[in-house]
Amino acid sequence: MTTILNQHDNYHQAEEAYGFPLIIKQLLNRAKIASTNQTISYADKVTYTYAEFFKRINRLANVLKNMGLQPGDVVAVMDWDSHRYLEAYFAVPMSGMILQTVNVRLSEDKVLYTINHAAPKALLLNAEFEPMIKDYRDDAPSIEHVIWADDAEDDDAGSEKAGSEKAELPDYVDGEYEALLAAASDTFDFPDFDENTIATTFYTSGTTGDPKGVFFTHRQIVLQTMASTLASALNAEGQGARYDDVYMPMTPLFHVHAWCWPYGATMIGLNQVYPGRYLAPKLVDLIEEHKVTLSHGVPAILQMLLKEMAARGRKFENFKLLLGGSKLNEGLAKAAIECGIEFMSGFGMSESCPVLSRAVFDDKTESMTLEDNLNYRCLSGSPIMLVSMEIWDENGQPQPMDGESTGELVIRAPWLTQNYFKNPDAGNALWKGGWMHTQDIACISANGTLSITDRLKDVIKSGGEWVSSLEVETILSFHPSVADIAVIGVPDARWGERPLALIVLKPDYVDTTSTDILALGHQAVERGHLPKYGVPSEVRFLSEMPKTSVGKLDKKRMRSMYSENLI
Repeated sequence: MTTILNQHDNYHQAEEAYGFPLIIKQLLNRAKIASTNQTISYADKVTYTYAEFFKRINRLANVLKNMGLQPGDVVAVMDWDSHRYLEAYFAVPMSGMILQTVNVRLSEDKVLYTINHAAPKALLLNAEFEPMIKDYRDDAPSIEHVIWADDAEDDDAGSEKAGSEKAELPDYVDGEYEALLAAASDTFDFPDFDENTIATTFYTSGTTGDPKGVFFTHRQIVLQTMASTLASALNAEGQGARYDDVYMPMTPLFHVHAWCWPYGATMIGLNQVYPGRYLAPKLVDLIEEHKVTLSHGVPAILQMLLKEMAARGRKFENFKLLLGGSKLNEGLAKAAIECGIEFMSGFGMSESCPVLSRAVFDDKTESMTLEDNLNYRCLSGSPIMLVSMEIWDENGQPQPMDGESTGELVIRAPWLTQNYFKNPDAGNALWKGGWMHTQDIACISANGTLSITDRLKDVIKSGGEWVSSLEVETILSFHPSVADIAVIGVPDARWGERPLALIVLKPDYVDTTSTDILALGHQAVERGHLPKYGVPSEVRFLSEMPKTSVGKLDKKRMRSMYSENLI
């Protein structure tokens, strides 16, 4: 011990050594040197260089400072995926303030709840969302400043409105975004501060009760961004991020930092495109026009893209897509490959900032058969760097990682939210036993590949036996008529619960019967891939699948609709 202490006596930090806190402004270091001529575009409205982007970040920081906002104040954003949103991703937390990304797809009462819960002092408001707040101005007393953003003039170019004076702003607005930036200085000295300072907050859209607020520090976001980017870059050519990629998000910027990829793409210095609203024709137009090569989204987004490309009679080229949010079925996976999309699956959650695992591609995956490759791509990959995972039984005991033993997935990583905002009881449940509980049933293979078999709340118990809804969905998804599928448990007098398949048919297969589809289930039983009690007793056809505000299957709503005889 004495020797160690004596050694430490010789290692002192120089008086002027820079401590380098892991704060969001450090993510800009490389791009400020190497990527000043790269571009950032907002749909077909505006394109500018990174050099201009850095000045606009400074201008926004000065706008907030001139309003009297202080470090620790919350600044909320209600906008589509735009260049403005990206600027707020940096300017707000780099100023020591907290960025609240408001889920604009929630109902108006839930939007108001999240705003009042986070209590922002300033709001960047897209004019399209004014109806959500104009009736509640007196009910959101924390908001002292509103910055107005309006894309209408760009959309109406060539109309009578074009060239006319801008519409008068509402009386509660401080000013229009571009005008405020133009009037502000383009220099700002962003300070260093404790890397454990809170940088962002947003609210899980959950299917029960009020949304829960999660929050992340600068350190957590920087570590997540670096680990997730590294995991992508380590993949084989064709699957990972590269310096010459063109990036466009297809996960909303209000949802878990758009999986931290706007931070990662800016850190690398990629050309970037922000699409605004997620409309399939516009997304495909932007992908083709800007030659987008890198994106991410949920399976519902993939379905939109495939449908649009089928209508155009074309395929994608050099397009990589990271999929998450909900399990991808193999039928959809096969359609994606056939359409030229190089996709890979991953896993994460709102509370995990979010990426925890992603698919690994190497020599072994290249030698797989097509069937095995599709199956592998629909799994959830392996842990990215710094992530620890265990599978626990109902008594909290770790289970073997043998690809067969299942239990609840629990996790540790340096970027996990430490609690729920103003909800410590829920936070204690989340972190019971010192591990974050995902509420996902999973198994992990001997080589570390994660397979999510179901959500705890979605597992079906029929005749005392457990049925994985995800496993049944995967099997039935191979029928060529199936556009979308969900399997839920419904009450049964004899068996307690039975699986019910809810299916959206492709337009060209409207005459398909439930017998046709369930035949795949019976074949799976004969081959030993599915227990007999796992075949649904019934299929019901829907015109569209109920989904949450971020595009996940809303099975709670489906069960409620079933009980109310609505499906």
